[in-house]
Amino acid sequence: MAEITAAQVKELRDATNVSMMECKRALVETGGDKEKAMRLLRERGVAIAGKRAEKTANQGLIAAEVLNDGTKGVMVEVNCETDFVARNDNFQKFVGEVLVAARDVADGQLAEAMKDQLADQIAAIGENLIIRRNASFEVQGTGGVASYIHLGGKIGILLEVGCEKAETPASEDFRELLKDVTLHIAACSPAYLNREEVPADVVESEKAIFAKQAEGKPAQIIEKIVGGKIDKFYSQICLIEQGFVKDPDQSITQLLESTGKKLGDTLTIRRYLRYQIGA
Repeated sequence: MAEITAAQVKELRDATNVSMMECKRALVETGGDKEKAMRLLRERGVAIAGKRAEKTANQGLIAAEVLNDGTKGVMVEVNCETDFVARNDNFQKFVGEVLVAARDVADGQLAEAMKDQLADQIAAIGENLIIRRNASFEVQGTGGVASYIHLGGKIGILLEVGCEKAETPASEDFRELLKDVTLHIAACSPAYLNREEVPADVVESEKAIFAKQAEGKPAQIIEKIVGGKIDKFYSQICLIEQGFVKDPDQSITQLLESTGKKLGDTLTIRRYLRYQIGA
């Protein structure tokens, strides 16, 4: 068997932009013949994948599904270079396969788990593709999970809402609430769930700006002005304080309370996730 040198491996890597390990394996299998090794890598798709890796993939699709009678949700984002490919049937079929695989893969681990399938798709489609991210929610206690895909796969939402009564998740009012809140998140893009999640430095920075704007007024007046503006700031960035997109005079908290009253239950948004292509 021919001895494969580091220089040979580097030369093949420079020509294909494939990992050192893959290059060495190909050289070993082809007896050190660079041209045959390059052909082998191309046949496997990895050489094309390597060459395409530097191309920007900021188009694509987000897909999501809800499983197990509404107790589990899964969401994935797969990127490509052009919107043309995002509309391609083969690409969309691949995204569906990625979504199925995500059911049993830990958050953020899907790209590694499907690297071989991804390389095959890159070779077949001829564009750089990236399995950018994946996540799953499972109900913690009693409640339900919902998903929503907006703008033909450009925005995706996962949401978990908790309750106290076992019969609540099966009710039509609860399901309608989940649908409404996912739609709201897609449209209004809240940065945080509640005030507690907002970093202290962000709050202090806003307070300093508001105080500067009120400069020259008495201290107690400045305090009231800053307090009022901070409350408005929270209402713009925190999901539970935002005005409901279908009825801005009603906050999301009030929507939860009114629906909970109908159901004789207490409803709580436990967590949400919003994906947007390229964001």
